[in-house]
Amino acid sequence: MIEDAALLARAEALVRAYAASGRRIATAESCTGGLVAGLLTAVPGSSAVVDRGFVTYSNAAKADLVGVPMDLIDTHGAVSEPVARAMAEGALARSLADAAVSITGIAGPGGGSADKPVGLVHFALAAKDAPTRHVERRFGDPGRAEIRLLSVEQAVALLQDAVET
Repeated sequence: MIEDAALLARAEALVRAYAASGRRIATAESCTGGLVAGLLTAVPGSSAVVDRGFVTYSNAAKADLVGVPMDLIDTHGAVSEPVARAMAEGALARSLADAAVSITGIAGPGGGSADKPVGLVHFALAAKDAPTRHVERRFGDPGRAEIRLLSVEQAVALLQDAVET
C-alpha cells in the first residue's frame, strides 16, 4: 500500500477524470508488482474506472497474460522499449479498458548491468485510437522502494496525460 498523500490525491483526481470521461484503465506491471493498480483501487469509486491489472513479473507471465512474444523478450530483454510497448498493447487488447499503462524495469538492488543499470524503467501507454507512447526513465539507485514509488508516479502521469487528450 502506498501511503504518500500527494500521490493518493493524484490517484483520486485521475479516477475522477476517467469516471467523468467514461473511460477505463488496465495496468501491466512488472517491477512495481501491482502497485499502480493497488493505488488506483485504494480510491473509492475506482471500480467504475479500473478494469483489471496484470502483474507480469516473470517473462512467462508477460507472454501468457498480455501476449508479449518470447522472441521479443529474447532479442531485447524484458526491460526494453519493445517489451513495454507490447505489454501495454497486450493489456489493452485483453481488457475492457480504454487506456493501459505498462511498467518494466530494474528496481534492484541487484539485476542491473552496464547497459541496463538498476533504476532503468520503461513505461508505455496504449490507448484506443491513439499511437502507443513510450517513456524511459533512469532513476539511478536510490533504493528499491524509491524506484518503485517513482515508477508509480510516472505511470500515473502517463495515465493523466491520456485522459486529458
